[in-house]
Amino acid sequence: MTREWYIRPAELRDLHQLVEIEDAQFPEPWSQQLLRDELTTASHRRYTVAEHQDVVVGVLGLMLIEDDAHINTIATRPEWEGRGVARSLLDEALPVIAAEGYRRMTLEVAVSNARARALYTAYGFEPLGVRKQYYRVTNEDALVLVKYWQRDSHEP
Repeated sequence: MTREWYIRPAELRDLHQLVEIEDAQFPEPWSQQLLRDELTTASHRRYTVAEHQDVVVGVLGLMLIEDDAHINTIATRPEWEGRGVARSLLDEALPVIAAEGYRRMTLEVAVSNARARALYTAYGFEPLGVRKQYYRVTNEDALVLVKYWQRDSHEP
């Protein structure tokens, strides 16, 4: 199957579209300034976008600290949900992160977000813990998930 989009590094020119995606998808969307800061912190961040005909249809943002990678955000424009955009962003990122020597990847997901949880489970993420009332606007708990590439002997 041929994809309708391609994956590329995010750029500052994408900022307005990233804000649109955040606003459409999250009860607590990141501000334009926070997203700008994320895009310009190149040494500790890796942001990629899925683009279709000059429209950003999805984004994946990673925070890279020591040997851990953390998914800060992954989102798709609502009208592009279910087409595999998030999967393609993960398919591009996961092998690169593993090859670069990161030993694990973590993320938080709303407990009620069954669709996202199913996606992460399909990629081998496992429950690590719960952050109580993590989402302030909805007062919802977040499930912390982890995917290991290399486990230390003292880790679960």
